[in-house]
Amino acid sequence: MFKPRYICLAVAACFIVTLSSCTGGTPTAENTPSGTANSTAQTTETVNHAGHGSKAKININTAILSELDKFEAKLGVPALSNKIQASRPYGSPEDLVTKKVITQEQFDQIKEQVTVQEVVLTGEAKDVDYMTKLGLMKGHLLVAQELLDQNQPKQAEPHIGHPVEEIYVDVEDQLNERKVKEFKTTLVSLQDLVKSKPKDAKVKTDFTASVQSVDGAIATLPEAQRTKPGFVLQVINGLLDAANSEYGAAIADGKIAAAIEYQDSRGFVVYANELYQGISSQVAQANPEADKAIKNDIAELTKAWPAAIPPATPARTPEEVTKLVKSIEASSQKVIDQSSTQAQK
Repeated sequence: MFKPRYICLAVAACFIVTLSSCTGGTPTAENTPSGTANSTAQTTETVNHAGHGSKAKININTAILSELDKFEAKLGVPALSNKIQASRPYGSPEDLVTKKVITQEQFDQIKEQVTVQEVVLTGEAKDVDYMTKLGLMKGHLLVAQELLDQNQPKQAEPHIGHPVEEIYVDVEDQLNERKVKEFKTTLVSLQDLVKSKPKDAKVKTDFTASVQSVDGAIATLPEAQRTKPGFVLQVINGLLDAANSEYGAAIADGKIAAAIEYQDSRGFVVYANELYQGISSQVAQANPEADKAIKNDIAELTKAWPAAIPPATPARTPEEVTKLVKSIEASSQKVIDQSSTQAQK
């Protein structure tokens, strides 16, 4: 399904951020007015480091659509992420029921994952969130490039649009803070060109410019940080978490019912794999067992996407994909923990 652009976006703890710090302390929180349309007061949670506890809840007022797809995949409700978005703002998680977005029975299945609490990221957690969101953009563009190479501009076009429609607004404040030159216009122009003149020679030039813009935004992070295994693995886990939810949302009744979600997830996994190749030698040196496990699991995971065009029958079930993603996260966490321990010595 095509996901329309939405306007109520803010920084969220999207894939890897947790509510406890690595050093065992708890984040501070204070009640402050939120900028929601109904002026409902919300709690602001400040997170300054990625930790080792359970993943943060999903803020239904601000989450990007790939986060909301986790609910869609779990409940098996088509277009649920769009329905949640359309009924914003929410004063409490229970408003999902009172606004008839989902039933009480469905809410009971996800209530532990839902919040209206705003999370403000600082420190490494903010940097991981930034690179993860840009990584999602990169994943969209990678699968769009595959589809363009296969002369499938109509299928490629949404994936060029998604970085603007779903992600750019959410990361725009950070782009400005890091003095990144605006590239939303570049993405929009490319999408318009692919839509109107897909065979124009300028498509290739503009596509290259778009990819370079995303790469340039990522490059504002210090090289030592964006090549550090503990940091990159957190980004990889975020990308795989998004891929897992998109893949689950793509499949219904044992068939790939939503090609766009299938393709989204493929792009995220392709880029996650690319990132891991860049740090594999470092991981192997520090923890060869973890490196071997991650490589094997990624190799198995990629089999779920044999091509950019969805197969008639899914190559992997959502449950199999989830199991592999969790296994990669577990192996990654060993490396992250090891890096944290060494840094504290």
